Parts: sequence; C-alpha cells; structure tokens
Amino acid sequence: MRVVIVTESFPPDVNGVAHCALQTARYLVARGHAPVVVAPAPAPGHKPDTGAPCPVVHVPSLPLPGYPQVRVALPSRRLAATLVEHRADVVHLASPFVLGVRGMAAAARLGLPAVAVYQTDLAGYARTYMGAGEAAAWRRIRSVHGAADLTLAPSSAALRDLETHGVPRVELWPRGVDTERFRPDRRDEALRRELAPNGELIVGYVGRLAPEKQVELLAGVRGQEGVRVVIVGDGPSRPGLEQALPGAVFLGRRTGDDLARIFASFDVFAHTGPFETFCQTIQEAMASGLPVVAPAAGGPLDLVAHGHTGLLVPPRDATAVRDAIRSLAADPGLRAAFGAAGRATVEGRTWAAVGDRLIGHYTKVLAGRRTAVAA
Repeated sequence: MRVVIVTESFPPDVNGVAHCALQTARYLVARGHAPVVVAPAPAPGHKPDTGAPCPVVHVPSLPLPGYPQVRVALPSRRLAATLVEHRADVVHLASPFVLGVRGMAAAARLGLPAVAVYQTDLAGYARTYMGAGEAAAWRRIRSVHGAADLTLAPSSAALRDLETHGVPRVELWPRGVDTERFRPDRRDEALRRELAPNGELIVGYVGRLAPEKQVELLAGVRGQEGVRVVIVGDGPSRPGLEQALPGAVFLGRRTGDDLARIFASFDVFAHTGPFETFCQTIQEAMASGLPVVAPAAGGPLDLVAHGHTGLLVPPRDATAVRDAIRSLAADPGLRAAFGAAGRATVEGRTWAAVGDRLIGHYTKVLAGRRTAVAA
C-alpha cells in the first residue's frame, strides 16, 4: 500500500503528533508498505535528523507567533506533487489543521481517500490561549474532519467529543508504546542521586512546557518535605515555571534511551494538562513501571485505572494533585503495586499491534471507495 502521511509536525520536533507520525511510518515500512511523509520544514539551523525510514518531503514553514518551537507550513506545490508522484493509495492526515487541510483538499481534487487522525484538542487550546473561540474551533474541526473518508480518535473521550460535535465517520485508534525502550530495569541509581541527593521521592513530569499543560499545578507538590520535582521538556512556559517551581529540577528536552532512563528513575509520574486527546507520556510512564497521577479528563481516562495503576484527580485542582502524590509518597507498597499493574497493562500495546489496526482502517476505507465506484 502506498501511503502519504501529511503531518503538522515531525521529528526533530518533540510532541505527540511528531512521535505518532514517525512510529506510523516505521510500522508501514516494517510491514512492507511504502510511505512518504510531508511535513513543515524545521527551523533554520536545525538538522532534520529524523531517523525516518522513508522519504520526507519538507514544505516551507514559519514559526508560530508566540510559540516558535511550533512550525506552521506555508502554501507549497510540493504537497500535491508528492501525492501524484508517489501514486498514493491513501492519504494519512496527522492532526490536520494547516498543512493537513491543504492535504485534504489536494486528496479531494485527485480523488484519493483520506484518513484524518484527530490528535489535538483545538477547542481546549482556544479556551486556554484566547479565553473564547471554542465554537469556532469546533466548526473548523467539523469542516476538516467531515471531508475525510474516516476520522480516527485516539481515546473514547475524544471519540465522544467528535461525535457530540457532529463529526461523521469516527472510529477508535489508540497509540502504541515502545515497551522495549521504556521499562523498569532502566532505573539509574546514579542519576537518582544526582537529581535527589538527599534521597527524596522523585515526582516527574515529561512534556511540553506550555500554558495548556498547566505544569504550575505541581507547585504544591514541590513544597512537600522529602519530595523533589523533576521537569523534562521545553517550551514557552519554561521561564515562568522556573519561577513558580523553585527547587524543581529542569532537565530540558530529552529523547530516546536517555529519556527512558529518566522515566525509570522517577518514583511517581504526574501529568497535569486537562486537554489531552491521548497522552503518550502516561503510557511511557506505565511501561517504565511508574504509578501515575493524572486529571480525570480526556485521554487519561482510558489509560489510568484509578486505584489500580494510578490516581485520577479533578482537572485543574492543585490541591488534589498534591494530596494524591502525598498519599503515594507515604505508601511505597502502593507505588510498587500501581507501577507493576501499569507495566502489565501496556505490555500488549505495541506499535505493531495498533499499526495492524490502522491497516484495517485503511483497508476499510479503500473497500468503501471501490464499492462506491462500482455502484
């Protein structure tokens, strides 16, 4: 099968959309399919060392105002030309918003089936960044995804949101996790001594540092005696968070085996953002054998079994986050039980397993197109 993956983000970017697009490309190649990726060009001076197993076509891009780590694609003929030159059977649109919208339009002009993968809570971002605009965001989502042959939602909460707001033809497609890279035996005692020299309990967050992630909710955790907060990631909120979380350790952007070693060296993983359509870092934490504290909203509802693999707390509630971590800090046995249950839960969620489901969705869309033509 010849697939063009049109994605709003791709490595060297570090985010859920980029990671999922890369893993999808790797899976397709491993199964003998022929993908090509179309993505915004990285910032000048950033080497696009993606590790991609297939060709990557970069279109011109500019930084998003106020958030330069995010690149926005400019209009380019390269997109449509790639669809034609690759002789695509299906167009895979990863979190379509700007480049993906153009990909949808090009696919429609060429009569190609399109599968749109919903990955970003645009409505939640509109509330966070503008204080309004949620209705406009949903209108755009309906317009974009309504034109696709199929929309894939990463979680049951995201699927319900899409259907409630009138998006047709939606099915569930979760994400995989690399259980070989992320595993408990990567725990590094030397690193732990460096991060917490007095033997403190290490509470870690991994992700973008942006307003919608609400990492400042960890301020109460930072103040607990015997607890060290460690933040992995970068973004526009980092300067403010360094002031809001004095004493926390900021490690910046980490990837690969280095990130896996850090994950496994935490004692508790805390996620604070309430707008996650999935939340890949929770799966990586569970694969690393960690108990998880996360908001009871969006993707985490599918991932965290409250009282079994972690604790779900009310969104945006700093006191609830603090109390949940305090209870875990006081009970090493409970932390160990949650961590072991989390690892067992994700062991079957490989990228190969979810990739097979993706091929099933592609096949269904192609069969539907053939049936329509025959009719």
